[in-house]
Amino acid sequence: MGSALETLCGQAFGAGKLSMLGVYLQRSWVILNVTALILTLLYIFAAPILASIGQTPAISSAAGVFSIYMIPQIFAYAVNFPTAKFLQSQSKIMVMAAISAAALALHVPITWFVMAKLKWGMAGLAVVLNGSWWFIDVAQLVYIFSGTCGEAWSGLSWEAFHNLWGFVRLSLASAVMLCLEVWYFMAIILFAGYLKNAEVSVAALSICMNILGWTAMVAIGMNTSVSVRVSNELGANHPRTAKFSLVVAVITSTLIGVIVSTVLLIFRNHYPSLFVGDEEVIILVKELTPILALSIVINNVQPVLSGNPSN
Repeated sequence: MGSALETLCGQAFGAGKLSMLGVYLQRSWVILNVTALILTLLYIFAAPILASIGQTPAISSAAGVFSIYMIPQIFAYAVNFPTAKFLQSQSKIMVMAAISAAALALHVPITWFVMAKLKWGMAGLAVVLNGSWWFIDVAQLVYIFSGTCGEAWSGLSWEAFHNLWGFVRLSLASAVMLCLEVWYFMAIILFAGYLKNAEVSVAALSICMNILGWTAMVAIGMNTSVSVRVSNELGANHPRTAKFSLVVAVITSTLIGVIVSTVLLIFRNHYPSLFVGDEEVIILVKELTPILALSIVINNVQPVLSGNPSN
C-alpha cells in the first residue's frame, strides 16, 4: 500500500512542492499502521489457518509460533516502507544504503550468535529480524527528524489526516498489484507442500525461489530508480525524459537477467550442491533450472515496468 508514495512523493519533488512530501509520508504511516493492526489477526491465528487448509501439524505449529514472534515486524515495515519511498524520491539513496549496510553488519553476527550459540531456534531468528528492521526504522527517522531533508520535512501535521480515503484508494490499487505478484510465489511453495514427496519439492522450490529473489533485487533496484526518475521528470513536466529513462532501465534490467540466466544454465550441474547435499533435491533443482532461467528474465523486466508511475 505504501507504493502509492512513489508516485506522489516523486511527482511532488519534481514539481518543487517539497512541503507535501512530509504530509504524504505521515498519511502513509497512518494508513499502513492501521492496516498492520488488522493483519496482526492473521499472524495470531496463522497456526489454525494453516491447519485448516491441510498443512501438517508440525508445519502449522512452527509457522504459527514464528508468525506471532514476527508481529513487531509488521509495524516496522509499515514505518519503513513509506520512509524509504520518502527518501528515495529525494534521491537520498546513499544514506539508505549506509543504514542498510550497518544493519547487515549487525544482523549477521547477531543471527549467528543467537542461532548457533544460544540455540534459540525460530523464536530467536524472529527476534533478530525484528531488531534489524527496527534498527533501520529508527536510523532513518533520526536522519529525517534531524533536519537533513529541508522543506520536505517540517514536522508532524494534522494535514496527514485529510483526504485519507483518496489516499487509501490509490494505496489499495498499489497493494492489489503487488500482492498478486508476491502471493503467487507464496502459493507455489504452499502447493508444493501437498505433493507426494513434499519435503524434496519444497526444498527444491525454496532454492529456486531464493535465487529468483536474489536476482530480483537488481530488478527492484531498477524499479526504485526508474520510479523516482520518472516521477521526478513527470512532476517537472518532462515526459520525453521520463520515457527515455524507462527504456534504458528496461533494457539494462533485461540484459542483466539474460546474463544471470545464462550462467545458471551453464552451471546447472554444479550450483545446486552449493545449497544442499540431498541428491534428490539436487536433481530436481537441475530439472527446474530452465524454468528458473526464464522466470529470471521475465521477473527482471516486470518490476521495472511496474515502477513506471501513472499520472
